Amino acid sequence: MVWIGLDPGSHTGVAVWDSSVREFTEITSLPIHAALEKVKNLANFYSFRNLGVTVVFEDARQRTWFGRNTAAKDRARLQGAGSVKRDSTIWEDALKDWGIPYKKVAPKNNLTKLSDEAFRRLTGWAKRTNEHGRDAAMLVFMR
Repeated sequence: MVWIGLDPGSHTGVAVWDSSVREFTEITSLPIHAALEKVKNLANFYSFRNLGVTVVFEDARQRTWFGRNTAAKDRARLQGAGSVKRDSTIWEDALKDWGIPYKKVAPKNNLTKLSDEAFRRLTGWAKRTNEHGRDAAMLVFMR
């Protein structure tokens, strides 16, 4: 089984976890249009090889808590949250249309914001990552 983790946003984190060998094959970050194309191509590639594929994405629409900041910071954060919520809807619609199985995860149910060093220690992944790729990876790590 192959698990594809997604951290939607302006820089969409994409991570591919192969549970048969229990390791990541890819961790990256892409603009949403490139990430959509990549996930569709990955699903086709693995399906052609008779490997099951499931996408797991962080669904910002399930976020129910918001911290308190200044009015200006609140406005900026809400605008960003609205954008990520829209991205979650785009992902769900695309995955449904393509017939790719998926699971939605609430942001609070994922270990996020790991430092590069902590991520390397935990996963053994030695290549470069950014925060978005690491957040996507944690959605599918050890599945």
